Amino acid sequence: MNRRALLGAAAAAAPAALAAPALAQTAAPEVRWRLTSSFPRNLDILFGAPELIARRVAAMTDGKFQIRTFPAGEIVGGLQALDAVQAGTVECAHTASYYYIGKEPGFAFFTALPFGLNTRMFNAWYRHGGGAALAADLFGAYNIVAFTAGDTGAQMGGWFRKEVKTLAELQGLKFRIAGFAGQVFAKLGAVPTQVAASDIYPSLERGTLDAVEFVGPYDDEKLGFARVAPNYYFPGFWEPGARLHLMVNKAAFEALPASYKAILEAACAEADQEMTARYDAGNPQALRRLIAGGAQLRPWSREILSAAWKAAHELYEETGAKNERFKTIWESYRRFRDDEFAWFRVAENSFDNFAFTAGQTVR
Repeated sequence: MNRRALLGAAAAAAPAALAAPALAQTAAPEVRWRLTSSFPRNLDILFGAPELIARRVAAMTDGKFQIRTFPAGEIVGGLQALDAVQAGTVECAHTASYYYIGKEPGFAFFTALPFGLNTRMFNAWYRHGGGAALAADLFGAYNIVAFTAGDTGAQMGGWFRKEVKTLAELQGLKFRIAGFAGQVFAKLGAVPTQVAASDIYPSLERGTLDAVEFVGPYDDEKLGFARVAPNYYFPGFWEPGARLHLMVNKAAFEALPASYKAILEAACAEADQEMTARYDAGNPQALRRLIAGGAQLRPWSREILSAAWKAAHELYEETGAKNERFKTIWESYRRFRDDEFAWFRVAENSFDNFAFTAGQTVR
């Protein structure tokens, strides 16, 4: 073949070579997943997070990767979401890891710990303080790949039928509360129990519970707690920020193309930010409506806060002495928390303490 013919053949081949990436794109697989949530559909911010993830994943894959979302109870109960993912009953779940501390106490760190990291502090620890690696090790032991996918911000301290001013008034009090907070309140004399979101109000109304906590004004207004237990305490010192996760079955995740994995992670990151923003936007107005409707806003007493601080840290040391993984995570978490507390006192807290009251005090 002469030089001119060779060049002609090369030119003819060039369009086919250029078209190859486009052809590869059309070969992207069709993927259909099911997602179970730990929350009912009417809690639109919590249930809205996996719905947002599903929409974004579908949009960024031209509809080829579809995730169908189910509220708590339609596939499995709200507190069985992790088990369903681990077993492969569903490909993924949106839930709070601290619901599963009965399996592994270290799960508490990745939702909320009493007197622990707030939302921003958690982000810093998770991304730049070693938290993500510790989480991957823990979730991986349960056949799960997990992505942070929502944070409520600081929560409220719950709804009580009667005022609780002293430690003596906590004795025997039946309190719906999740995570390590229940164990802290048990040390203070209360009787904690974990109840899925959809079952909280009926238990309170029937008198099975004396008090309940969930998230904050936006959700609490929807759940109607003020009708039965009008005393609304603050702050929820056990949840300075409560992180939710998308838990994905490891085999299902590894079967995804690399581009789908990246898209799923990006969608979770958007949901992570969106949840906090929605709660921060919705809670102030909801709190005003609750107070106008008769809710009595009450702060925790110094006596109870101090006793809870001591009980919480005793619990962490006791748990770490029995569980090596918990001890390892706690050592990382506590070092980071103590540094963050010192820094936030200098800048954040000093600003907050003045600015939040200046409108009423500066003349």
